[in-house]
Amino acid sequence: MASPIEDYALLTDQHTGSLVSRTGSIEWLCFPRFDSESVFASLLGDDDDGHWRLAAEGGTVTEWGYIESTFVLQSRWETPDGAALVTDFMPVGDRRASVVRRIEGLEGEVTMATEFRIRFGYGAVLPWVQRIKNKDENRANDDGEAIVAMAGPDALVIHGNYLPKPSGHAHKGKFTVKPGEVVDLELIWFPSHRPPPTMTDVDKTLKETTEFWQGWASYCTQKGPYAGAVERSLLVLKALTHEDTGGIVAAPTTSLPEQFGGERNWDYRFCWLRDAALTLEAMLVHGYEDEAQKWRNWLLRAVAGDPEDLQIMYAIDGGRNLPEKELAHLSGYEKSTPVRVGNGAVSQYQADVVGEVMVALEKLRNAGVKEDNFSWPLQRAMLGYLEKHFDDKDHGIWEMRGPQKYFTHSRVMMWAALDRGVRAVREHGLKGPADRWQKLVDSLRDEIMEHGFNKELNSFTQAYGELQTDASLLQIPQIGFLPYDDPHMLGTVAYMEQELLDDAGLLLRYRTHASVDGLAPGEHPFLACSFWLVEQYACSGRGDEAQQLMDQLIGYSNELGLLSEEYATSKSRMAGNYPQAFSHLTLVRAADALEGHAQDPVEPVEA
Repeated sequence: MASPIEDYALLTDQHTGSLVSRTGSIEWLCFPRFDSESVFASLLGDDDDGHWRLAAEGGTVTEWGYIESTFVLQSRWETPDGAALVTDFMPVGDRRASVVRRIEGLEGEVTMATEFRIRFGYGAVLPWVQRIKNKDENRANDDGEAIVAMAGPDALVIHGNYLPKPSGHAHKGKFTVKPGEVVDLELIWFPSHRPPPTMTDVDKTLKETTEFWQGWASYCTQKGPYAGAVERSLLVLKALTHEDTGGIVAAPTTSLPEQFGGERNWDYRFCWLRDAALTLEAMLVHGYEDEAQKWRNWLLRAVAGDPEDLQIMYAIDGGRNLPEKELAHLSGYEKSTPVRVGNGAVSQYQADVVGEVMVALEKLRNAGVKEDNFSWPLQRAMLGYLEKHFDDKDHGIWEMRGPQKYFTHSRVMMWAALDRGVRAVREHGLKGPADRWQKLVDSLRDEIMEHGFNKELNSFTQAYGELQTDASLLQIPQIGFLPYDDPHMLGTVAYMEQELLDDAGLLLRYRTHASVDGLAPGEHPFLACSFWLVEQYACSGRGDEAQQLMDQLIGYSNELGLLSEEYATSKSRMAGNYPQAFSHLTLVRAADALEGHAQDPVEPVEA
């Protein structure tokens, strides 16, 4: 049975990521990219779906954490006979796809047990496995061999100065370490038509990987009591940014359930324009302009072409074909089925997306990044797309799989998109029909205030003509539609507190029993919504409540500083895909607000 979600660490090389449990088992790994098929998938099934276990016999982990400001994981194992240290990491910058596990004897004598069970194709494909002579004589094990597993286009090679023996459809073994003794193991993916790569120089690679992450983190500008949480969150956002393309995945996992045993299981290993745009903002505020500009370049490539082909999400390389299918052979995390790969929401119309993108690109522009002969014309084309669909209903930010509506949040973000277009022309001298866009901006403002705000409830509502609220409405002041302390916002927050707070004081996205989202009701609080509430409190004179809620939310992160998509307060455990970019980027925004760095509401440009 898989461990609780919070008992996993993320290892990453900025191309893919693996989840290793506190008990030493790598149970999720896709090679060579985040969205590739997995080679270990027991997280979503059972042991036979693939894992790599490494543990001290009769031992427990007494210390578990990253080397400071890195994704290099260290686990101290203690047994009645001694202690050993396991260091797990994925090398960065060497153009390889590998996982390294180093075992060092610290005290006495420790027996380590290891088991490889490789399964390609999300656990469905049993590989052909053989032992080969290791051509890298300086790094051969005692038998001068390596283990190669292959099936179709994929292959793995296992190097090390200890190799396990075949045991059924797995490889198992034991070895001992004493003080000063070191055993290094490396698992490397390679295309099956090429020769197996040789083993890395672990000393050199470990040093370079540690220095890379620590060097990047050293540029973080955050101070104050939440500096550590902000740094770790920014590191997570960096980890989820593909090194080559600049695409930012929402999470490295699929089908970790929003409702245990339920069907709210989605594949998040893709690049949502919305999530990526908000990540860009968080990076930019903290001095990471290179990452922000790299994402802009990814965006321009991904959305290039006919504006009518605009999607809400893309593959890491900008690919558009993300068909959703179910993997019936996997039993699901805690029997939560179906297990899905791909995402059917890719075909939805979500009217808010262009707004998030335009807001983020304006901030990049204001930071001094110049528009080129490609970037601004493409933004104009996106605004043209928005104009063409001005009167269309949509599926909303939460990807409702029910009927389309006029979602208030979507209409507000359309306002933001057109408003930023006007600013680009009038404040930055770019070319565009500012007067026409301004008329649409004014029209949308009037429409939203008339149809999106219910005077009897004294609150904005999720959709026009409805009675329920929605946590996404907390973005209204974030993009400058109204100030945080505007009476309309204060009334909306009061209604949210009445309708959406759970027993622990966390904010639900919306009431699933009251909303037609096409799925059975029930989910846990979405952490990003509560971080938005922290920002709202901090910017509307409720500082003590903001800090109290922030401390509560930070307390839901695990000892590694990682957050999932949701938190099941009734079960005191994480839920949803993990680690989740949206949770971490909203943590950064909330911390900025508490430190007094929230951006002032944007005043509308006058016609």
